[in-house]
Amino acid sequence: MLNSKTFNSVVKRAVKPQGLLVVISSPTAVGKTTVCKELVKRGKGLIVNSISATSRLPRKGEQEGLDYFFVGRKFPELIKQDYFLEWEQVHESYYGTPKKYIEEQVAKNKAIILTIDVKGGATIRKKFKNSVLIFLLPPSLEVMKKRLEKRGTETAAQIKVRLNTTVKELEYLKKYDYLVVNDSLNETVKTIESIILAERHCIGKK
Repeated sequence: MLNSKTFNSVVKRAVKPQGLLVVISSPTAVGKTTVCKELVKRGKGLIVNSISATSRLPRKGEQEGLDYFFVGRKFPELIKQDYFLEWEQVHESYYGTPKKYIEEQVAKNKAIILTIDVKGGATIRKKFKNSVLIFLLPPSLEVMKKRLEKRGTETAAQIKVRLNTTVKELEYLKKYDYLVVNDSLNETVKTIESIILAERHCIGKK
């Protein structure tokens, strides 16, 4: 029989929703960075961005624990210690997601946003079973093409490669929990907020 102490603990959990790791992946020029900034802004401290660790030196204006965790030459050793949920090498520098930092934020009942590519998302799911994976897509490839052309940072050949990569990345959709089309910033943010709210109150996941 359910006693009052157990009942109160259940109610307390409902009033104070559980923490959550939210992985957001998307092709280039879909607006992922803007969406995540708006989520954090509206989250009022309950939704926060993940902070990566890196082997490179701080750039002007970057702050330890705010922009990155600067671990320097210790990075390879931290890999051996299973310190990261995922990591990658970009040119001569390493970047990774510290497992402990994610766990601490989730324990504080935060919804922590991690933006990562589709392969990284699959890795996160293996190591963090209760993570929520959201895939962002543009309304169409034509819209994506126009956005890339407007940026003016890539050649026509590079844009074609980007579009082909986007189509290939759709193969990873089955590994994701939600698909959101970013046609309107406000609507996209509201949709993801609804997903986060529902998942934070979910009692069916183990």
